[in-house]
Order: sequence, then C-alpha cells, then structure tokens
Amino acid sequence: MKKHPLEKWGDLVGGKRSRWITLALWLVIVGVLAAVFPQVSSVENFAGDDLPEEMMSREASALIKEQFPSDSGIPLLIVWYKEAGLEIADLQGIQSLYSKLAENPLDGQTTLPPLGQLPTEALLGSVSDNGKSIVTPVFFSTETNTETLQENLEKISGITEAEIGENPYTTGLEGEELRARFSGPVGIAIDATALFSEADVKLMTATVVLILVLLIVLYRSPLLAVIPILVVGVAFLAVSPLLGWFAENGWISKDAQAVAIMTVLLFGAGTDYCLFLITRYRDVLLEEENRFLAISRALKESAGAIAMSALTVVIGLATLGLANYGAFQRFAVPFSFGVLLTGVAVLTLLPAILAILGRAAFWPFIPRTVDMEKKRARETNKLYKEPKENHRFMRKVGNFATGKPWIVIIITGAILIGLAVVSTQIKYNYDLLSSFPEDMPSREGFALIEENFTPGELAPVQVLVNTNGATMDVKADLEALPYVGLVKEVRVGAVDANIQLYEVDLNKNPYSNEAMDDLGDMKEQVPSILTAAGLEDAEDNYWLGGETSAQLDTKDVQSRDENVIQPVMIVIILLVLLVYLRAVVTSLQLMVTVVVSFFAALGAGWLILTMFFGAESIASSIPLYAFVFIIALGNDYNIFMISDIWNNRQKGQGHKESIAGGVASTGAVITSAGLILAGTFAVLATLPIQLLVQFGVVTAVGVLLDTFIVRPLLVPAIITVFGRWSYWPGKLFKKDL
Repeated sequence: MKKHPLEKWGDLVGGKRSRWITLALWLVIVGVLAAVFPQVSSVENFAGDDLPEEMMSREASALIKEQFPSDSGIPLLIVWYKEAGLEIADLQGIQSLYSKLAENPLDGQTTLPPLGQLPTEALLGSVSDNGKSIVTPVFFSTETNTETLQENLEKISGITEAEIGENPYTTGLEGEELRARFSGPVGIAIDATALFSEADVKLMTATVVLILVLLIVLYRSPLLAVIPILVVGVAFLAVSPLLGWFAENGWISKDAQAVAIMTVLLFGAGTDYCLFLITRYRDVLLEEENRFLAISRALKESAGAIAMSALTVVIGLATLGLANYGAFQRFAVPFSFGVLLTGVAVLTLLPAILAILGRAAFWPFIPRTVDMEKKRARETNKLYKEPKENHRFMRKVGNFATGKPWIVIIITGAILIGLAVVSTQIKYNYDLLSSFPEDMPSREGFALIEENFTPGELAPVQVLVNTNGATMDVKADLEALPYVGLVKEVRVGAVDANIQLYEVDLNKNPYSNEAMDDLGDMKEQVPSILTAAGLEDAEDNYWLGGETSAQLDTKDVQSRDENVIQPVMIVIILLVLLVYLRAVVTSLQLMVTVVVSFFAALGAGWLILTMFFGAESIASSIPLYAFVFIIALGNDYNIFMISDIWNNRQKGQGHKESIAGGVASTGAVITSAGLILAGTFAVLATLPIQLLVQFGVVTAVGVLLDTFIVRPLLVPAIITVFGRWSYWPGKLFKKDL
C-alpha cells in the first residue's frame, strides 16, 4: 500500500536512523547561528519615529530642525524640584552643571542653553510660579544611540553630584534638599529600554516556569512537560540570532517590545503545536506497537492541521507589515518569522525526539496497545482491565452542542455579544508615558512639571507659518481660541525669514484626549485665521508640531492601519480556510465567530482592567495587536477540531456523530493548549509596563473565550444547524447525513 506523503515525512525525520540525524542537524544549526550572528536582544533598539514622514507633526519637526536649530535634536529635560522652594544656591549649582557641559560636551550633545553664562537672577524667570521647580534642557543628536544616551545620563549624574554635593536623581522626592529627574524624550527612551531589557529575562523565565507547571499538572508526566519547552527553546535559539542578523544589516528594525511579546508567542503557540502532535502520537501508541510507525501515522493525521494552523498565524501576523505606524510594522517579521521557524521545529525536531524516547516520553502513564497491556498483566500476574473510553467528558460536551444546538447558539451568542457591546465603552490613550510605572524617573519628572507649571507648558503646540512675504502676526488670534492658555512671542526662521513659529500653551493637559480634540479643531481654525490675515493658500502654508500634534497623527495613522489590516487579514485567512476545508459556509462562520470573540475579549478585558487593575484607559495600539493575535490563534484551534470532524465524515460517520467525535478527540488537548496559551499571555500582566499588561489581559481573555465557549460549543452547534451545507461545495456535501 502506497504511503501517504506525511507518513514518508515521518520516516524522514523520525525514522530509526534519521531521528538522530534530525536532532544533530538542529543542534549544529543552532550552534553555528549562535556563533556567527548576534542575539536579537544585543542589537541596538530602534530609536526613530513611528509616524510616516508625510504626517504634519513630522513635517513640522523637520522644519523646526532646519529653521530653529536651537530647538533641534532630542531633548533631555532635567526637572529640578525642591519642596521648600528653590534658592539662589540651588540655581548656582544648576549653572555649574551647565558650565561643565559647555566646557566638555557629552557624546552626541548638539545644543545647550547658555545657563552657565547668565546672571543667576535671570534663571528666576524660568522657575515655576510656586517657586519649587525649574526645567532645563540638553539637546542630543537624533543619531545618538540609547547606550550613549545612558552613559551621558550617568556622566551628568556624576557632574551634578560633584557640583552640589549629592546625587539628586536617585533620592526620593520628599525632603528639603534639591531633587532632580531625567525626563523628556531622552529620559523616556532610557526608561523604556531599561523596562524592556528587564522584561525579556523576567518574561522568558516566568513563561517557561508557567508552561512547565501547567504541563506537569495537566499531563502528569515530567519528561513530557520538558519536551515542548525543549523544542520551542531550540527554535528560539535559531530565531534570535537570525533576527539579530536581520536587524544588524538594517533589513528590520529591532523593537524591544516586539521581542518581549514574541517570546510569549513562540512558547505559547509552539507548545500548543507540540501538544497536538504529542497527543496524536499517544493515541496512536494505543493502537500501534512500533513507535516509528506510530510517529509516521501521527504525523499523517496531525501534521497537515499543524502546518495549516501555523501558516494561518504566519500570514495573519505578516499583515502587520501593511501598517504605516512603525511600531505595528516592526512586529510583522519577528512574529511571523518566529512562528514559521517554530512550526518547522515542531514538524521536524519534535518527531525525532519522540521517536528517540518512544513510550518513555509519557512515563509514568505509558500508552500501550491492548496486546501489550495483556502481556504485561500476564507477566506481572495481574488482572487485565479493559481501558476506559477516551475523552468521555468532552464527548458529553460535543453531544450537548449537537443535541441542543439552538440553546447553545442563543446562550453563547448572548454572552459574546453582550461583552462585545461593552467594548464600545473603551477609552484609549495615545502617550507612551502612561504605560510606565508611576515611580519611573521620566514619569516622575513629567508629574513634577504637571504639578508645578501650567498644563500647557508640559508640551507646547508649535504653530509654524510660511508667510510667503506677507506681513502678519496672528498671536492675538491664536490666543482668542477657547482652548489656548498662552501664546509666546512670534519667532522668525534662521534660514528663511518667511517662516514664523508660535509656541502655544493649551489650557489643559496636552497629552489628554480632550487636547487632541482641541488640536483637531485648531487644524480647522488656523487656515481661516491665516486667510483673514492676508495669507493665500493657507491650507498649504502652515504646520502644527509638538506632542499633541504627534498624538493626533498617531490616532489617524493607527485608525488607517486598523481599517486596512483587519479586513485584509480576515480575507486572507478566510481564503486559507476555504482552500483547506473546501467549505464556504463553515469557513465564513469560523471567521464570524472569531471576530465576535475578539470584540467580546476587548469588552471583557476592559472590565477586568478597570475593575482589578484600576485602568482609566488603555493604549490605542491594543485593538490591532489583540485582533491580529486572537483572530490568528483562534482559528488555530478551529482548524484542529474541524479537521477531525471532516476526517470522521470521510470515515462514514454521521453528521452529528462526526461533530461530537471531533469535539471529543480534540477537546482535551485544545483545552490544555488554550490554558497554556492564555497563561503565557497572562504572564505579561506581571510586568510593570501597562501596554504589555493590557495586551496580555485582553489576549488571554480572548484565548479563554475561544477555548471554552466558541470552539467546543458555538462552532459545533452552528455546524450542526447548517447540516450538509456545512460541507458545501466539497465532496462531503454529497454524503448522507
């Protein structure tokens, strides 16, 4: 009898001799990659802008760099604070620091205010109205890397300590002495790097420990618990240096956040794929005595579904490459490439390891055929016991879903739709700083600015105008806008005198959503103001820069990315399902149920985050990140279950029997896999970075909803209701129910 191609694959990677070759090849490949290429964690993190160059805030930033060079570069804001009020001696200490920085500039230092040359009394004008705080900047080149910036902050700390007698950056803010915090873009970048560098190690450790514990609890086999971690670990050791190589050559931009989440994804999804093959191998060992034939047969029955599931995830995650927002785009290659290599490891390295270990992999609950059990009973002088029926509980679940499908559809549908409605109440934020712990230096610095200065001084809006030779001053007109608190005197460009700069302080927190709404209104009002002042083509001759403008642009770009990536991903995965299942109705319902579960996950996640984590809003990037993961991973489980249902129908089983059998045979392993995957994403909630906490909670909830509601109940019930049309137009459509 001619062997199935996947059985031949099993012989190739897990045969009596080839198993050792497969294992050796992987070890050699990993060793060579580690020796030749850098680990991705050692590569410099991306420090550029997430917004496309054509966005107004980016154009304004470029114009400021050209026309107002004293404002150019990346600013480090040193926020000085003294509870009892700043004294002349404190200001003189600050001046001494700036004198030293002027005499011996730091690496990458571009512009420095001449504070050391001014009379001390001149600094009093920059002190907050309550006399407690002053903010002084140091500008660095945009080309300065994070490592150099970190070294510069350490040098500033050393100089400051030498000049004032103590290090004000590391002491608590309470007390009567002078205190300081590094903030602004440089401070934020340094803090973000520190957070994510710590997160990598913590995340890897916590994820591996969690998976190990869950596998031991669920499968009660110590060796079996180690095998998936070993396989995925080897895959990670191949992925990391290859991504490091890509980043080193400039083919991708390394993103510490992406690497952190990739770790969770690879160990979570990779363990799931391992469990699908391991479980099938164990089932086959109950019928086949020869372990090599068993691994070939197990691959024949599961490799197609594993490959298709991995392909679905790879394609789904790769759609992030269509994004215009840099942070989204930087996720595409690490995620999709990582899952691809992990899938290859599961279909090559795992069969080799299972073939080497054989039944011993499942000790102490070793799977044996009936004949082997009878022989063992005779040899040990014990009575032979008939094996219990497998998957009894999940078979009951399958029978319930197929026996009362409308009740199941109504109840599960009500739960999911109810949670989905909650998702419409979510509030989003667009600033990175809100993701930081409250005790991070850069966030403490911004808090000091917010407490001691007027809100708009945190980050002024920069209104740039090209007068094209016209004489105008629109300061009073800008001040008349209801949301403007203060407008500084107009400044003229150093290169082109036609370029004017108005620095506008809003009368509210410039990082708030309300400020973003105000800026949207300002975009509409400024052209009218300029036209009334005599400027022709005003629409093309003004720019709004600053943090609030960048946040508004971020909102627009992210909205565009969601509108492009979400439908593209749905269509691509739908086409993959159509090709694999050859069933239009089932493919459509699978996509619809997973999309509904995504919105339900957003709603449930929002409830959890507000009730238990005290969140008032969530990061604006969460919906797209969660969508990509939940849609891709949710269809993973559906593919495994539907594959078994289709196989049952091909064997001649009835419609409802096939569905209940598919739920039963895949239920336990999918439930275990879902718990592990949700657990790994939940690990993100232990980190001090709110963005990762929120993403972890929402995605974990989505996986759990799919594991316990959508996949075992809703999907089987819908397939039952559609009857033979569930298989149309494939060959199974013609079979009798």
